[in-house]
Amino acid sequence: MELDASTYLDPLINYGPKVLGVLLALFFAWVIASWVERAVRAGLEKRGFDATLTRFFSKLARWLILIGALLGCLGVFGIQTASFAAVLAAAGFAVGMAFQGTLGNFSAGVMLLVFRPFKVGDVVEVNGDTGTCEHIDLFTCEFRTLDNKKLIIPNGAVFGSTITNYTGYDTRRVDIDVGSEYSADLDATRAALEKVANNIPGMIKDPAPQVFLKALGGSSIDWQVRVWCKTEDFWNVWQATTYACKTTLDEAGIGIPFPQQDVHLDEEVIKALSK
Repeated sequence: MELDASTYLDPLINYGPKVLGVLLALFFAWVIASWVERAVRAGLEKRGFDATLTRFFSKLARWLILIGALLGCLGVFGIQTASFAAVLAAAGFAVGMAFQGTLGNFSAGVMLLVFRPFKVGDVVEVNGDTGTCEHIDLFTCEFRTLDNKKLIIPNGAVFGSTITNYTGYDTRRVDIDVGSEYSADLDATRAALEKVANNIPGMIKDPAPQVFLKALGGSSIDWQVRVWCKTEDFWNVWQATTYACKTTLDEAGIGIPFPQQDVHLDEEVIKALSK
């Protein structure tokens, strides 16, 4: 059977320019996508944007351009891209439902990187756990606890809970509760505690320290010594203030009450037991 030359020439004439145009379009789309990726990355890095998010957004821009170019090229050959997009949307929805928790952690990670309630190196309390932040990734946060354990918490649990950042500010206040016996003179006790508050190594004078008469407790008069310090000196100042309160009250002859219990026995019961 003889084949007419038009059998080969007609498809080549009809589709050859389209194929060539599609290849050129994909090539230019690849070049443009690479250029946009570099431009987005350079722009975000210049503004000091987070490195993880910088890589994410630059790659996202690249693939959006490539996918758009591919869908446009499919339309050249008469393929209905609307139905193709619907299939992609349905597949994306199914994958999203399957990875709901993972996507939730991802979105929470983006929020943490954008709003920055804490940064690497901060001491924070999250979900009842306290530690130093070591890493903030897109899905999890890594903390080093005070007793040197590695703690990994999903970002959804971090962003959805109350976050206490202990190193969020340059200064902190040390609050030391101390009790004095009821027989102690209030003015003398205040004078002794003010002597403590004004002579703590590592404290700062502004804001000024304070001795606060807190309450009349069940077995003691309750005071609170408040001293400000730099955040990095917090625990040293805490210990120094506690030590100074005890020694200064001892020197002033002011007792610090502690829980006591008096036991009274009925005399007749004692006699009955002794028989």
